[in-house]
Amino acid sequence: MKRIAVFSFVVFFLSCAGKQDLSPSETAQIVAESFYHGDKTTLKEYTTASGYANLSSIQEMFTEDKDSESNFQIVDKKTEGEVAWVKYSTSYDPKPGVFKMVKEDGQWKVTHNGPRDKGPY
Repeated sequence: MKRIAVFSFVVFFLSCAGKQDLSPSETAQIVAESFYHGDKTTLKEYTTASGYANLSSIQEMFTEDKDSESNFQIVDKKTEGEVAWVKYSTSYDPKPGVFKMVKEDGQWKVTHNGPRDKGPY
């Protein structure tokens, strides 16, 4: 019984540790899909506090069917140290979106892109 508990703990730890290595592009896809599918728990996990506040405040206006395909595609990306910009497209919006991302606790997270933020796009 002890072995099963220890093995379960190790597997759980390794599965959680895998999330830390996501690229900005992978994180952007998770955030975009959780935003459009109304998954606030996942959205909160992959955004900073200000990013979550911004996205969750408008999320209900853009919610799509959870079974719909996002057809998420990276249009362009640029990383400068601890800041990344990801330009993406989805089937939900004809205009490409842009996420500003920062590294927080070793994980890329979408943050609030303010009007004074001059990104590369």
